[in-house]
Amino acid sequence: MALHMIKLVVGAAAVEDMLAWHATHRGVSHPWVMSTRMTPKRAEELLDGGSLYRVFKGVILCRQAILAVDKVGDGVTARCEVTLSDQVVRVAPTPRRAFQGWRYLEAKDAPPDLDTEAFGDVPADLARQLREAGAW
Repeated sequence: MALHMIKLVVGAAAVEDMLAWHATHRGVSHPWVMSTRMTPKRAEELLDGGSLYRVFKGVILCRQAILAVDKVGDGVTARCEVTLSDQVVRVAPTPRRAFQGWRYLEAKDAPPDLDTEAFGDVPADLARQLREAGAW
């Protein structure tokens, strides 16, 4: 069973904001890379079908498949780079309390993928209001 990671998104209120930032600052052809100071000790489990789930303003909204976990540098300058899939998959909005850094997320606790065909292209503002009202 796959192991996942979860991380807060800073500076973006919605998935669209994150996508726009990546396109502007990184470019469409640049791979998605999440940098962190701590290297996951369970990297092999993450690479076995794991994803990075992203929390926007207290709600998990999307995930990206983890493709690689690489340690970069040595000593005090060492860090970890997690390479992610270009495909951003929306998940059922799930509340999550704030935390620092990243955490492991067991597959049993991960929110299911959102069936975009069932909901169509709901505007982000309407989706937010529905989540706040507890209707979605």
